[in-house]
Amino acid sequence: MKFTLGARLTAEFIGTAFLVAAVVGSGVMGEKFSGGNVAIALLASTIATGAALVALILAFGSVSGAHFNPVVTLADAIEGGQTWTDALAMRRSRSSAASPGLSWLI
Repeated sequence: MKFTLGARLTAEFIGTAFLVAAVVGSGVMGEKFSGGNVAIALLASTIATGAALVALILAFGSVSGAHFNPVVTLADAIEGGQTWTDALAMRRSRSSAASPGLSWLI
């Protein structure tokens, strides 16, 4: 099913905001609960980030492709999977999602 550009942009925005919140939040919480053990903090952060990424891909993959990474969008545009106009819009959507993703943690 082909979704509208608006739906795809919304999915990328929400997915990127949640991914930023998950990455930063897992790092903060891993450090807080690791008792000073850097290896445990890194492991906890990595597992939490990976789990969040899997959940986001499953949630938004069918809508927008769940790129969440400008390089993936660039490759998709180069291969003709989407237009360059859509790729630029996706990039802007993800860029504008970073601040809201961080503000949820404050």
